[in-house]
Amino acid sequence: TEVLAAQHARSLAAILGPLGRAGEVDGDASGTRVQLLTGSQKAAVRRQARAAVADGSAGIVVGTHALLQEGVEFADLGLVVVDEQHRFGVEQRDALRAKGNRPPHVLVMTATPIPRTVAMTVYGDLETSTLRQLPAGRGGVSSSVVPVGEKPAWLDRAWARVREEVAAGRQAYVVCPRIGDLDEGGKGDDGPDGADGAPMPEEKAGTSDKRPPLAVLDVAEGLRAGPLSALRVEVLHGRMTPEDKEARMRAFAAAEVDVLVATTVVEVGVDVPNATVMVVMDADRFGVSQLHQLRGRVARGKHAGLCLLVSEAPSSSATGQRLAAVASTTDGFALARLDLETRREGDVLGAAQSGRRSGVRLLSLVDDEALIAEARAEATALVEQGRGLADHPELAAAVAAMSLDERADYLEKA
Repeated sequence: TEVLAAQHARSLAAILGPLGRAGEVDGDASGTRVQLLTGSQKAAVRRQARAAVADGSAGIVVGTHALLQEGVEFADLGLVVVDEQHRFGVEQRDALRAKGNRPPHVLVMTATPIPRTVAMTVYGDLETSTLRQLPAGRGGVSSSVVPVGEKPAWLDRAWARVREEVAAGRQAYVVCPRIGDLDEGGKGDDGPDGADGAPMPEEKAGTSDKRPPLAVLDVAEGLRAGPLSALRVEVLHGRMTPEDKEARMRAFAAAEVDVLVATTVVEVGVDVPNATVMVVMDADRFGVSQLHQLRGRVARGKHAGLCLLVSEAPSSSATGQRLAAVASTTDGFALARLDLETRREGDVLGAAQSGRRSGVRLLSLVDDEALIAEARAEATALVEQGRGLADHPELAAAVAAMSLDERADYLEKA
């Protein structure tokens, strides 16, 4: 997320030009400042950033979870934009809202809405705007499942496609579930996140008994010695120092690296337009949202992209069908629906962003969406009448009782 925050800060500064450099020699006095705040900044830099945020001289503040820390105070917080919504919990997003002197406007952005967000849009507690077109000049991504358990030769063809793309002057990602070496007992410290659409426990049981998930260090070594031996293959993962990660990403962006073997650290904030192919190893170990986010790293330029989802899961299994569904569409809301059916909506009256435990009784979003929409329309029509709930004392009493329930606060915590 620090990579993404720094990227947003640079983009905003470039868009604003002199208007984003108030107080500097070439700045516009009527403008403001764009301030970056992250956890890895040195203490002196963070103090200076906090001061600019607190006194209002920095009108636009871009940051990571560091913005949630005590001591970060805003002069007058009017708008909160949460990018990559699935990276933040309900309470974290609300903690940022609470830093305003009055409730600020809130805009959340995501390529794949989490189940709770889908639920809130159905219940009518969130308004949505959908961007269905690719940015101008983007080539688009096609996805395919590589069922190596049934068709082992397809993996050889996958590596051949990588070689073809590199021969054409382009680059590739290979993504693995874990780092390797020190994390032999399980996933890497930046591997698949079970809270973000990973397979349900009963789905995992069919594959987790066979072998550990593939690891970056092992896969990179195998590729250097095997099918990609003629290419420049490097690794990127969460155990590298921030300086080493930045240097590796700069080398990849400068086309000094042909193939980057990485964990999900490349899931957000990585923008390399020349990268056109991604091979996701053990794709069944990742969730729907993660797979969609990952493939968004390719085809960010004029060339079309390809995402290959490699899995040993049988095509006819629930896992195989889930991967096929991901490959069949690039519609984030369609994938969010699939995620919702798999993980359920969580609790709109609680902090759970997915799961079957809910404070709402006798009602299921998956089974009762039409009924919920009808009830929402009736409620809207009733409230818009001049007399409100005056003619419905029992309903008014129920609403009043609910408003006093602390769980009702979660309806405001988008």
